[in-house]
Amino acid sequence: MPHSSRTDSTRDRIVDAAKAEFARHGIAGARIDRIAKSARTSKERVYAYFRGKEQLYGFIAARELDAIAAATHMDPADLPGYAGRVHDYFVANPDNLRLMRWGQLEFADANPATQDTITRKAEILRHAQQQGLLDPSWDPLDILVFVNQLATAWAEHPGLTSLEPAAREQFLTARRAATIAAVERLFPAAPSVRE
Repeated sequence: MPHSSRTDSTRDRIVDAAKAEFARHGIAGARIDRIAKSARTSKERVYAYFRGKEQLYGFIAARELDAIAAATHMDPADLPGYAGRVHDYFVANPDNLRLMRWGQLEFADANPATQDTITRKAEILRHAQQQGLLDPSWDPLDILVFVNQLATAWAEHPGLTSLEPAAREQFLTARRAATIAAVERLFPAAPSVRE
């Protein structure tokens, strides 16, 4: 049993190191030798767990999509609330937003985990439209993209790092409120979830 936990620890270190490497350099710019060095292991050990950078990124992206879904819970009857949760998640985890954006840039439609998530969420929105919870004149993909783009607009704004903590908090609170208000105007929450 001790051997198994040591193996799991090595794998976890590889995944953590790769996540940081991909967020910083993207998939094409990431280097297995840097990942191995940061994980305190060998390149051969990295390749023993993952066939290459693309498979490693795919594993990390799928895990991150699950974490995002769990933290933000898309409720089609309350898209303004969902937008606030997405904003909060990525303000707290800006590296994760960069990680996902690299995948969008470099894999486009070829990342199956992302495509599965988009398809699943679009179907949830389509079902909500059929139930009368959302305006049916919108394409569900447009709803998803518009809400997510608004929600992540301020998450990694370069000027945030220069602000004092209290000023940063005040600024982000105002941006969060603006994001929620914008989504509310586009896609009002269903009457049952309004206060």
